[in-house]
Amino acid sequence: MYNVALPHILANVYFMNKKEMTKKHLITCSVMVVLVIISALNIYSTKAIAKAKKIAKLKAGSSANRSKFIFKNIDENDFSFANEALPINNIGVNSRMQRSLLKHNYRYVHSNILQNKAGRLFPIIEPILLAYGIPDDFKYIPLVESGFGEGASSKGAKGLWQFMPGTARTYGLKVGKGIDERMNTRKSTIAACKYIKELYAEFNSWTLAAAAYNNGEIKLAKAINRQNEDNYFLMHLNRETAVYVYDLIAMKAIISQPGKYGYKNHLPIFKPSELLAFN
Repeated sequence: MYNVALPHILANVYFMNKKEMTKKHLITCSVMVVLVIISALNIYSTKAIAKAKKIAKLKAGSSANRSKFIFKNIDENDFSFANEALPINNIGVNSRMQRSLLKHNYRYVHSNILQNKAGRLFPIIEPILLAYGIPDDFKYIPLVESGFGEGASSKGAKGLWQFMPGTARTYGLKVGKGIDERMNTRKSTIAACKYIKELYAEFNSWTLAAAAYNNGEIKLAKAINRQNEDNYFLMHLNRETAVYVYDLIAMKAIISQPGKYGYKNHLPIFKPSELLAFN
């Protein structure tokens, strides 16, 4: 006998089975999607970590690429200017520092002329820097600027601090009519202190103040704005200014520890009459 309800029962079973299959299919697809996402995240994370490590390595530089010359016989503490640390583990910085040290060692700066002049003039310059609150390291500027000479540059700068006539007058020095106070050690040092103090107030960094002393505050300010960078050691500047602070640091290291750079007889040798000539 034909059961009327049988087709309905079979239909319900069919739809229930189809619903279960669809549900299982959705679950399987969901699991696959989750696995794909997790795999992608793992790949991205691995790449990100590798990239971060590569960037860090490039910034710091591997120990194999660091300048052996710098670390051979010298303490890292030797390399600073006005207590502003030089990033010594940067490959580019190391290279520039090495060149400045080589340029100023005994093989290139013959005899002990600069050592002797430093012995004569530092006792005059140091107390003035101290009185004006200028770091002692700025006493090396006259040595780098002019070699403690008194000649005029091709641009007209003159004296220990290599002042241009206009700048000299701005800071109280008399220039003209047979008078040139740029040649007076004490007066020119006082003028330099006033100028340096203004530069520090503008840039809030002694290294930048030193760079501005060499390049001019307007040019340096433009370079800072253009590069969006106010760390001297990381900036791109003209050839002279780019090595200026390195030269100051190198001169500081050599004058402070001359024996390490080939200066054997480094004690100041001068007569009292020679000292008076620089006052």
